[in-house]
Amino acid sequence: MKISVLVVEDEALVRMDIVEQLEERGFEVYEAANAREAIFILDETPDIRLVFTDVDMPGSMDGLMLAAAVRDRWPPIHIIVTSGHRQVDPGSLPKGSRFVAKPYTPDAIAAAITAMTI
Repeated sequence: MKISVLVVEDEALVRMDIVEQLEERGFEVYEAANAREAIFILDETPDIRLVFTDVDMPGSMDGLMLAAAVRDRWPPIHIIVTSGHRQVDPGSLPKGSRFVAKPYTPDAIAAAITAMTI
């Protein structure tokens, strides 16, 4: 059974690249351009096991706020947060979440997803 992942990234080319890379590695991947879209997808797709989100996104909720909302509403979902603009203190992440700095490699993200969900 494939691991379902939701990628939340406002930069379309970055999002398309990591979605394609994760699909090639056998993951079922959903994508959202912002937190509002992500929450809609999470409401509609109960099999998502991990959210991979960028910190800096337009809208009323950034990636850290999305991570907190996911932890509150969907506690079993694992979370990986990424940013190329700032270093995130692990203490500001929901318990059990990970931070991966950009630029990341698709292999590193795939390995983190696998480690967190198995």
